[in-house]
Amino acid sequence: MNTEFSSPLLEAAVTELSRLPGIGRKTALRLALHLLRQDTAAADALGNSIINMRHGIRYCSVCHNISPSEVCPICASEGRDRRTVCVVENVRDVMLFENTGMYRGVYHVLGGVISPMDGIGPDELEIESLARRVREGGVDEVILALGATMEGETTNFYIYRRLEGLPVRVTQLARGVAVGNDIEYTDEITLGRSLRDRTLFSDTFTQEF
Repeated sequence: MNTEFSSPLLEAAVTELSRLPGIGRKTALRLALHLLRQDTAAADALGNSIINMRHGIRYCSVCHNISPSEVCPICASEGRDRRTVCVVENVRDVMLFENTGMYRGVYHVLGGVISPMDGIGPDELEIESLARRVREGGVDEVILALGATMEGETTNFYIYRRLEGLPVRVTQLARGVAVGNDIEYTDEITLGRSLRDRTLFSDTFTQEF
C-alpha cells in the first residue's frame, strides 16, 4: 500500500478513480477528498448511478449503440434513412454526429478500431455484423466515419476490403477532419461539412496507394 494514505479505503478509492481516462492520482485524490466532504447521500447517489449505468444499459441489436431497448430509437425511427449507414468508432461519435443535425441515416458502432499494439484485431470489433447488414440488403451506402489516425485508416481499409464485391457504395468523410485527429476532437461545423462533402473511399484509395 502507498504509505502516503492514512486509510486503505481512501487508497482503494484513489486507485479506482485513477483508472479513469485522463485522471492521474493527484486528481483522483482531489476527487476522493471532495466526495468525503459531501454527505453520504451524495456519494451513494454517484455510486448507484454508476452501478445502474453499467448493469442497466443495453446495446442496440442492430447498430450496437447504447439503447433503452433491444433496438435503439435511431434504428427504430421511421424518419431515418436506413439505406445509409454511418460507421463510427464508439457511442460518443454517434452523439457528435447527431449534434450536427445534418445526418438522417443510421449508424453502426464498431466498438473501437484495429490496433495491433493494443491487441485489438478485426474479430474484436463489430465488422462482421456490418458486413452481415449489407449482405442482408437494404443498405445503399456505408460511410466510413472513423478518425484520421493510423488506426482509423487501417480500419477503414479493412472494412472497404471486407465489403468489396457487395452491392454497396463505400464513402468516407471529406478531409475537413485533420489527419491525426480523432472524431471527438473535431468541432461540429467541420464534422458536418466533412459528412456532407464525403467522397468515394475507392477514389481516395487510388490516390494514396
